[in-house]
Amino acid sequence: MTVFTCTDTFEGILCGVYDAWMSRLGHRNVSLELSGMGNVQMFTEYRQVQETAEKAEKVIHSVQEKAGQQVYEQIFRASLSHEEQKADRIYRFLIYALHYGSVILEQIQIPAVYEIFQMNRNVGNEAHLLIEFIRFSQTKDGVLFGVVGPKNDVTILMAPHFADRLCGENWIIYDEKRKKAVVHRAGGAWMVVEIEEEGWKERMEMSGDQQEFESLWKTFHTHIAIEERTNPVCQRGHLPLRFRPYMTEFQ
Repeated sequence: MTVFTCTDTFEGILCGVYDAWMSRLGHRNVSLELSGMGNVQMFTEYRQVQETAEKAEKVIHSVQEKAGQQVYEQIFRASLSHEEQKADRIYRFLIYALHYGSVILEQIQIPAVYEIFQMNRNVGNEAHLLIEFIRFSQTKDGVLFGVVGPKNDVTILMAPHFADRLCGENWIIYDEKRKKAVVHRAGGAWMVVEIEEEGWKERMEMSGDQQEFESLWKTFHTHIAIEERTNPVCQRGHLPLRFRPYMTEFQ
């Protein structure tokens, strides 16, 4: 068995697909693995994938031409998953997709297709929930600043929604688990930036009346609650505990 190790990025996974496919070792004899997983196996050859824009573009072109745009979107969202096996699952899915074309999306009885379907649903659901649960605070400079800590790398999926709804505002969505942020300029475009500087979030000073607004928001939620109808189990079903540390009304 030969294992191709790649970085945990969409481009890295695509380059891994390219190297594994072009190795001509046979699909059963190769697999993809994210770098740093530490799952070293005996009698296995490990090859580090070299990332190039040319490799990634060739895979993208092949997928869009032979399988269609929807398949391409599926593998992109799957690459945002927190699953450690996502690289190899994308590779196994593309083996079928490049052979059968776009109709492969309807064949969820195939394990490789079902796994991609599951990852897409998980990523999509988390992005949808965070759009509803994220709370923005206004900084001293008038920037709307929201913090999230998702399982999956979904900030890039949240950005188009807020770019449309808050197109006239300067805003930042910060993923504190991955140390990256989506930054939007009022009336302009948004971009993803890596944040490696320690204490960056803590230095975002809030505006003078921000604390007052947060207090009013908490008071509002306290007063609309009906104590007799309190149902923690039902509440957890609609609002999982992992989202609450980032929500003003639960702080």
